[in-house]
Amino acid sequence: MMKNGFLVGMAIAAMVSVPMSVMAQADSTSMLSLPKAIEIALSESPTVKVANNEITKQEYGRKGTLASLFPQIDFGADYSRTIKKQVMYMSGSMPGMSGSTEGEGESGASSKANAGIAVGRNNTWSMGFSASLPVIAPQLWKQLSITADQVELAVEQSRESKIKLISNVRQAYYTVMLAKDSYNVYKETYQNTLDNYTDIKQKYDQGLLSEYDLIRADVAVKNVEPSLFDAQNAVVLAKWQLKALMGIDLNADIDCRESLDDYADRLEEVYMQIDTTALTSNSTMRQLAMQATMLRKTKEATQAAYYPTLGVAFSYKWNAMSEDFKFKDYRWDPYAMIGVSLKIPIFSGGKRYNSLRQTKVDMANLELTRFDTERNLMVALKSYTDQMKTSIRSHNAAEQGVMQARKGYDIAKKRYDTGAGTLLEINDSRLSLTRAQLQSNQAVYNFLKAKASLDETLGKDETTINE
Repeated sequence: MMKNGFLVGMAIAAMVSVPMSVMAQADSTSMLSLPKAIEIALSESPTVKVANNEITKQEYGRKGTLASLFPQIDFGADYSRTIKKQVMYMSGSMPGMSGSTEGEGESGASSKANAGIAVGRNNTWSMGFSASLPVIAPQLWKQLSITADQVELAVEQSRESKIKLISNVRQAYYTVMLAKDSYNVYKETYQNTLDNYTDIKQKYDQGLLSEYDLIRADVAVKNVEPSLFDAQNAVVLAKWQLKALMGIDLNADIDCRESLDDYADRLEEVYMQIDTTALTSNSTMRQLAMQATMLRKTKEATQAAYYPTLGVAFSYKWNAMSEDFKFKDYRWDPYAMIGVSLKIPIFSGGKRYNSLRQTKVDMANLELTRFDTERNLMVALKSYTDQMKTSIRSHNAAEQGVMQARKGYDIAKKRYDTGAGTLLEINDSRLSLTRAQLQSNQAVYNFLKAKASLDETLGKDETTINE
C-alpha cells in the first residue's frame, strides 16, 4: 500500500508539474545517467554559452566588414565665425571715374584699388549629405574573406569547448561512481568488522573468549570508521564537482544511475574498438589549419595594400552666410558635387613591406607549432591507450585477487569460529579483501578516465559519448 501510494503521488506530481527547462528536469529526477548529465551540461553550462556568444560576436564583426562595401551616407552641419575677413585686391583702372584730369583720375583709381576689398561675411553655415562608395578595394575584399574564416574558427572553438565539457563531465561522473563504490567497499568492511565485534562480544560475555580478542575487535571497528567517513565525504565532493560542471544548483539532490560494475565487463571490447590512426577531428589541429588559412589570406591582404584603390564620392549641401543671427532671413544656397578618387600607393616608409615580413614570420611559427602539437598529441594518444591496456590487466588481476581474498576471509572466519584460527587472521584477510576491491574499482576508473581523455584528444563530440 505504501508503494502504491508513492506511485500515485509521483503520477499526480508529474501531471501538475510543467517542465520549464532541462535543469528543472534534473531537479525533479535525482538519478542521472551519463548521457542525461552531458545533455544538461551542454544546455546549462556557462562555458558553452560563452562559446556560442563568441560565434554571434564574430558574425556581427563579419557583417560590419561587409557593410564597408555598401555606400556610406552621412549628414553633417558646420558653422564658422570669421575673426578677420580675407582682403582681395584688384589692379587696373576703376571704371566710371570722372570729374578729374587724366592724371588725377589714374591716381585716385590706384589709391582705391590699393585699399583692397573685404570678402565674405562673419557667419558661415553649411549642412547637407555626403556619400562615398568604394569601387575597387582589393585589401577590403581580402579582409572580408578573413572575417568569414574567423566565424568558422569561432564555431570550431565552440566545438572544442563542448568536447572539453563532455570529457570533464564524463570524468566527474566516473569520479562519483568511484567514490560511491569505494564507500560501499568501506561500508561492507565496516559492517563485517561490526558483525565480528558483536559476535566476539557475545562470546566474551559467555566467557568463551578473552578480553584481548574483544579489544582487538573493537579496535578493528574504530580503524575502519575514519576511512568510511572519508569515503562518504568524497561522494559529496564528487557530486558537487559534477553539479558545478553541469551548471545546476549545487544543492540539488542528484545521483549516478550506473556503477563501475556496469562497465567492468566491457573494458576489452571497448579497447579493441578504439582507432588512434588519425587526428583529423582533433579540435586543436583543425584550429591550427584554420589559422594557417587566415594567415595566408592576411598575407594576400597585406600584398593588396600595394594595389590602387578607386572610390566615388557625392555630396549635396546648403550654405548660408550672414552678418547676424536672424535665421529667418538667411538665404540657403544649395550646391552638389560628385567626384572620383584614385589612390596609387607609392611610398609608405616601409610600413607595408615590414607588415608583409611580419606575416611571413607568423606563418613560419604557426607551421612549427602545428608540427610540435601533432607530435605531442601522438604521444598523448599512446599514453592513453597504454593506460587503458594497463588498467585492463590491473582489473583482471584485481578481480582474481578479490575472489581469492573473499575465499580467504571466509576460511579465516570459519577457522576462528572453530577455534583453529586467530582474530589476526580475520583482520588480515579482511584488509586484503578491501584492498583488492578498491584496486579493482580503481582499475575500471582509470580505464574510463583514460578513455574520456582519448575521446577528447580524438575530437569526438556528444554523438559518441557512449563507451
